Amino acid sequence: MSANSAEAPAEVDVVLVKAGRTKIRYPGVLLRDDGTRLAVNAPWAGAGVRDFGFVRFEAGDVFTEYYWRDRWYSVKEVRTADGALKGWYCDITRPAVLTGTELVVEDLDLDLWRSADGTDVRRLDEDEFAESGLAERDPKSAAAAVAALDELERLAHGEHFEDLLA
Repeated sequence: MSANSAEAPAEVDVVLVKAGRTKIRYPGVLLRDDGTRLAVNAPWAGAGVRDFGFVRFEAGDVFTEYYWRDRWYSVKEVRTADGALKGWYCDITRPAVLTGTELVVEDLDLDLWRSADGTDVRRLDEDEFAESGLAERDPKSAAAAVAALDELERLAHGEHFEDLLA
């Protein structure tokens, strides 16, 4: 489906893989696919509430998720059921692969949060990344993951972060 397509949005299964195993699988609606970037709309798929201390994901939250075939991250815009923006949760991943109706993304442990007002930008799970052993097993991928996190952090501190998603 192209960005200019008149076709109805397609249902997809988003599959997040971590350490060779499926971490979570959930349904979403493919809003756009321009050949490089995909946009998917999906409700919060976690079991119950996930309270990070700085944000809570809960039933009714809606995620507009952006995936790239050529970038090592995904960005998830998080809104409440009534549409209030909570912020953006960014996963450092290998580039996304869409095969049929299955969108597969490999999570590389590093994450970034940017609050709705942009005042809270924080790197997450660097300890998990270090413990994963990726740097020893696959130094090139580990370097790409760290570079992606650095790039996202730089963008998140800028005035035009949302342009990334436009």
